[in-house]
This record gives sequence, structure tokens and C-alpha cells, in this order.
Amino acid sequence: MNLLSAQNLSHTFEYELFNSVSLELNSKESIAIIGASGSGKSTLLHILSTLLKPDSGTVSILGDDISTLKKAKLAKLKRDSLGLIFQSHYLFKGFSAYENLEVAAMLSKKPIEDELLKRLKILEPINQKVTELSGGQQQRVSIARVLTKKPKIIFADEPTGNLDKQTAYEVMELFFEYIEENEAGMILVTHDEELAYMCQSVYRLEDKELEQVK
Repeated sequence: MNLLSAQNLSHTFEYELFNSVSLELNSKESIAIIGASGSGKSTLLHILSTLLKPDSGTVSILGDDISTLKKAKLAKLKRDSLGLIFQSHYLFKGFSAYENLEVAAMLSKKPIEDELLKRLKILEPINQKVTELSGGQQQRVSIARVLTKKPKIIFADEPTGNLDKQTAYEVMELFFEYIEENEAGMILVTHDEELAYMCQSVYRLEDKELEQVK
């Protein structure tokens, strides 16, 4: 099943970042995008995940052209079907880790699973305030928050940037299990090529073009 289709995307800030970029994501598929700093990887991910509008081109998610969706339907799509993970955690600082997960659980009407917290090694500190957690723990809470809502597509921008190598590999394996079991998909942006090549497909964004390298 096709989850996302991007056709002929172009975008410019002070200079042209990329043009005529096309990409397809199907269920149970993981895609990594690599490239030099400043090549436009994160900008492309923001366009694919509806956070930014391209200068030209189209993005369709679950069969809908997102540029034609009304605000309410787009908001519902983001809430129910898309999961965004960033290196900056965007957690609610005044809340405990568990309360952060409760927000996602209430919005999505999905339960918080202890097994997920165990896999991410955050079951013990889950009731601590976010500000009392290490950067790596906060990162894992943000990952748990996204997986709790059971998204159809995971968009991840350097999701393991605050994690040691072993934990990063464990988190990647968790992502792969999740998309297989839930017929979901993942688009990952990373500078870590070892992690990138764990994905089924790898693309390099270079010289304004997106080229498949795996």
C-alpha cells in the first residue's frame, strides 16, 4: 500500500536547495535520506511531513494531496496518522515523562504500553519530571510518545542524535519492528550512514538532486 507520494518537489530559501525531487513510501518500508549539512535534508522532511509547503510539486499522504486538504482534515491527518521525531525533544517541560505520554495517549485514544517503555529503557524513570532526565532519556521519551499514538508514517530527523551507539541500534530495530507489525512506514534523515544503511532504501540529497544509493 502506498503511504506517501512526492512528485517534483522544489524549494528555495536564500538559494535553491533542491528541485524535481520525487519519492514514494509504501507500507512496511523504511527510507533514509543522507547528505551534507545544509543540503536540505531536514527541509525536505518538513515538506514531506506537512510542516512546510514546497515552492512547487505535490505531496500525497494516504491518497490525499495535502495541499488541497482543509485545515481540520489536515490537523486530523497529523494527529492520527503522522509521527514526528526530532533531535530536539519538544517535550512539555513542566510535566513528568509519563504525563507527556498521557497527552499523546488521550489525543490518539491509544494505551501506553509498558513493554514499549521497557524496550526504550525508560520504565523506571517514567514518573520523573522531564527536566530531571538526561538528554538521552528525553530523546527516548519523545520516541515513546510518537509510537504510543500508533502513526502510519514516522518522520524522524536525527532521532538517535542524543543516544549512544548501542542504544541507537536498539531504537532502529524497534522502529523496524513497529513498521512491520503496523504496516506503517518510516522516513529517516540522518548524518549517520551506518544507521541509514540499516533502512531498506537510502537516498542521498546532493547538488539539488535526490539520488537513490541503496
